[in-house]
Amino acid sequence: MNERFIIDYQSPIGLIEITGSKVGVYSVLFTEKDSLQFPITENIPKPLTDCYEQLDNYFKGELDTFTFPYIMEGTDFQKNVWTALMDIAYGKTGSYKEIAVNIGNEKAIRAVGSANGKNKLCVVIPCHRIIGSNGSLTGYAGGLWRKEWLLEHERKKNIPKL
Repeated sequence: MNERFIIDYQSPIGLIEITGSKVGVYSVLFTEKDSLQFPITENIPKPLTDCYEQLDNYFKGELDTFTFPYIMEGTDFQKNVWTALMDIAYGKTGSYKEIAVNIGNEKAIRAVGSANGKNKLCVVIPCHRIIGSNGSLTGYAGGLWRKEWLLEHERKKNIPKL
């Protein structure tokens, strides 16, 4: 089995723990640790350092699509939901119902919500772009305040320049 490594990224909205191997990144999750515990070193595999750099560019407003290798760990249904989340454009939002329809199972709204909540690649697989069908913010593992920040961050970049 691939050895797993952990590095931390200090984002404007809290510490993010990146877990991965030489093959790819397994998780990108907000953490409540007080300080960086795993600074980047020369021993960290390229997928993790690429993730770190791309997160940095995302938070600087310079990147809207992640290209580092990542590995989705979950059921086939969860992977289908997470793949469908990738179709929600940067700066846009969608609903659980829209995702359910997109995966061909329009009655699976609650299951889509559950799968969304189990996404281990926060920000990268944009579960933060899911809002209630009435336009309200819905649950987010990183906290609703972070979800609101991420949506506003993406909206600002999408404002047409005059």
